[in-house]
Amino acid sequence: MPLIKEIDYGTSEAKSGKTVTLTIDGREVSVPEGTSIMRAAMEIGIAIPKLCASDNIKAFGSCRLCLVEVEGRGGLPASCTTPVASGIAVKTSTPRLDAMRRGIMELYISDHPLDCLTCSANGDCELQAMAGAVGLRKVRYGSEGRNHVFARNAGRPNEDWKPKDKSNPYFTYDPSKCIVCNRCVRACSEVQGTFALTIEGRGFDSRVSPGMGEAYMESECVSCGACVQACPTATLIENSVIEIGQPEHSAVTTCAYCGVGCSFKAEMRGEEIVRMVPWKDGKANHGHSCIKGRFAYGYALHRDRVLSPMIRKKITDPWTEVSWEEAIAYAASEFKRIQEKYGRFSVGGITSSRCTIEETYLVQKLIRAGFGNNNVDTCARVCHSPTGYGLSQAFGTSAGTQDFDSVTEADVILIIGCNPTDAHPVVGSQIKKRLREGAKLIVIDPRKTELVRSPHIEAAYHLPLRPGTNVAIVTALAHVIVKEGLANEAFVRARCDWDEYEDWAAFVTEERNSPEAVEKYTGVPAPLVRGAARLYATGGNATIYYGLGVTEHSQGSTTVMAIANLAMATGNLGRRGVGVNPLRGQNNVQGSCDMGSFPHEFPGYRHVSNDEVRHAFEKEWGVALDAEPGLRIPNMFDAAIDGVFKGLYVQGEDILQSDPDIKHVSAGLGAMECVVVQDLFLNETAHYAHVLLPGASFLEKDGCFINAERRVQRVRRVMSPKAGFADWEATQLFAKAMGCDWSYSHPSEILDEIARMTPAFKNISYARLEKDGSVQWPCNDAAPEGMPIMHIESFARGKGKFVITEYVPTEERSGPRFPLLLTTGRILSQYNVGAQTRRTENSQWHPEDVLEINPQDAEMRGVRDGDWVRVHSRAGETTLHAKITDRVAPGVVYTTFHHPLCQTNVVTTDNSDWATNCPEYKVTAVQVSPSNGPTDWQERYREMSELSRRVAPPVEAAE
Repeated sequence: MPLIKEIDYGTSEAKSGKTVTLTIDGREVSVPEGTSIMRAAMEIGIAIPKLCASDNIKAFGSCRLCLVEVEGRGGLPASCTTPVASGIAVKTSTPRLDAMRRGIMELYISDHPLDCLTCSANGDCELQAMAGAVGLRKVRYGSEGRNHVFARNAGRPNEDWKPKDKSNPYFTYDPSKCIVCNRCVRACSEVQGTFALTIEGRGFDSRVSPGMGEAYMESECVSCGACVQACPTATLIENSVIEIGQPEHSAVTTCAYCGVGCSFKAEMRGEEIVRMVPWKDGKANHGHSCIKGRFAYGYALHRDRVLSPMIRKKITDPWTEVSWEEAIAYAASEFKRIQEKYGRFSVGGITSSRCTIEETYLVQKLIRAGFGNNNVDTCARVCHSPTGYGLSQAFGTSAGTQDFDSVTEADVILIIGCNPTDAHPVVGSQIKKRLREGAKLIVIDPRKTELVRSPHIEAAYHLPLRPGTNVAIVTALAHVIVKEGLANEAFVRARCDWDEYEDWAAFVTEERNSPEAVEKYTGVPAPLVRGAARLYATGGNATIYYGLGVTEHSQGSTTVMAIANLAMATGNLGRRGVGVNPLRGQNNVQGSCDMGSFPHEFPGYRHVSNDEVRHAFEKEWGVALDAEPGLRIPNMFDAAIDGVFKGLYVQGEDILQSDPDIKHVSAGLGAMECVVVQDLFLNETAHYAHVLLPGASFLEKDGCFINAERRVQRVRRVMSPKAGFADWEATQLFAKAMGCDWSYSHPSEILDEIARMTPAFKNISYARLEKDGSVQWPCNDAAPEGMPIMHIESFARGKGKFVITEYVPTEERSGPRFPLLLTTGRILSQYNVGAQTRRTENSQWHPEDVLEINPQDAEMRGVRDGDWVRVHSRAGETTLHAKITDRVAPGVVYTTFHHPLCQTNVVTTDNSDWATNCPEYKVTAVQVSPSNGPTDWQERYREMSELSRRVAPPVEAAE
């Protein structure tokens, strides 16, 4: 595919429903009122020269290249800042305009290095292109004079070139090439919302500056790449372009990091990736990105990639590289042996939330049709399974209710248990933009996240609740709303079960659920709770975003239902600007759930005991299927320790690092006789594996991901699989070896089967996705165009269901022995277990997990910033370096889980959600004390990690 060029209309699209008709260069055009002349011209293919304008930022009008003539008006207005008017006649090219533009361009060029032939942006430079567009052929002013490429040194008579800033590992800043168009500064503030860049100096001395003149790596820059993308010259340019050269072809694909699902152009030279550029037409990201999706794709080419299948008889043996045929034959023979010896239910598998829906579908099909049982689970078990359960109970669907763009019409945004600016940065930027426009924010979180207060935004209410008390705080909000008559009774009567509502209203208005009564549990002053409740109920369109800080609790499902209760009681569902929006952690965690990755559900969330559904799959697959639910992930470990579960196929998940109570996980894995890991790397789970099947990165496969807004999007292969097969092909080889008669030749055929068997996907196909770009399920005869907003007229289950949400304190309590509560989360530069981001330059920002501790708690324990500290719980202990900060309240400590040697999940317990077994990562009672370094467990783990990664040399393998 050739290099895809996007159209830049210069200014953003107007939203008015009123149309204005004008004439541009003799051609009539009708556009929405409020449209700029520049955009109106581009709508009919007339490109007015420009340098400071771009359609993802506000019009600025500084470069003066876009001047036009308007008949009957004096002067030459800038077309980017001048709106259309009915009946006007505009000329975009006249002798007067041409001369003016050439003169302006002369001034730009006289102040710019004339090194086009050796410049990295040659062929992709807007300054170069505009010089050609205006017909500039000579520069009368020369290029030797003093200008802004020099920097004065105080007290020195001479002047030196200001050096390039190469501090950021992903891009270079060359101030000598800056034309001070302000596009980077405006992108940083308007699109990203970080406000890390400014223009310092005046006249020829003016230039872009990160922060207060710091280097990029020392400033507040978050490396989202918005400034690089906005730059019209080589002032800000990717290091990969400098090293490799300009790309020659590209393809649009979907990011393989978080659940936002950003669209990117993968720009290539041959099979070498040059850069990932956010795709402006991406419905989830609209041309924005974060550091991970924009720059951290290098893991796909990392030297740690496993490129040959490997096997070993015992986990203490070194690995032996073998052919694909031998590895698949060995894995299948072992699984057959195990089932013959221990029974049909002695094996199972775990699907991946990083792989495509087609690959996930095949894994659950393999387990059900090939293994003959329902022992299939997914990483969503340990993150968002309460979302599936709670929302299906309340609304009848297991997914969020809105598209991301809905937030642009929200008046009140309630964020509970999530940190969008770190974990879902593009959504976080959208939220910050809406807040700058005037929306109000409520944050319910034990920590002071960036959204509580940062440049140009501040939460109206921050409720810093004690970890484990989500249900109490949400019920207290409902208490105020119902007690003060703020509920939307008309909505409830029309859309919900009124009898259930009355029972629920009687429950929440009991005095024990008042803000004053629950303050002893939550630690949040009652006036804050009352103020937040009133704002949510009366502030206009109110939307809720939540994340793992809601679901990863013993009452995760209860909190999800409490949130649904709150939205229904106030009528904040079924239209734009409202809703309940779970922010999914991984790129395809929604899709893995949709594809039937749970032991009790077929694709489409239909129970395996449903005879009609099961018989339909039996007919499609040509085998008899089990009607009984299989084992969940924690049950698999329990059964393995009990000696009855002996074989596990793990696709693209690192359960030894991501699951709680690592000692229990390792005991379960160690008790199995054959563990097959399919992954890009020898991950932590591979320590206990007997077969390693190389995985394929998202750049090496075709398929689809489904993001947190139910958006089905294409993943497109841009390079050959480094190990020979895409993941779906490897699974098909395994299935055939297990006796399945599969013959898929392309992932599109798998999606066709999904569409046949899953009602919500009936009208989704590769052809449809090629035409529309993406579609949000359900997409069927009832919703032929997809459904961005759910539950508009009625809920999927009919009447909305109110559920009484009794607060039950977690069994994990702080006390004299373990007085602090540990909660966990993510950080911007790293992702999940770090398998991908740790193999990129992102580790320069976060080289290790640290323990955040309040100054008061640190002083009581004699802990200084940067000290080694021992974190001890009832489950185990680990050591980390301390970071003293007031972001956490006294009594609460916080850490991330991105680095395996930090062993965060050694200390987390096996407590879990009552309905789904989602682990209670967010509440662990601990003690913190000074330490001299890593624990014995960490040292033993490091030794085991090194031992388990040994690969036998060819000579030893031959012997």
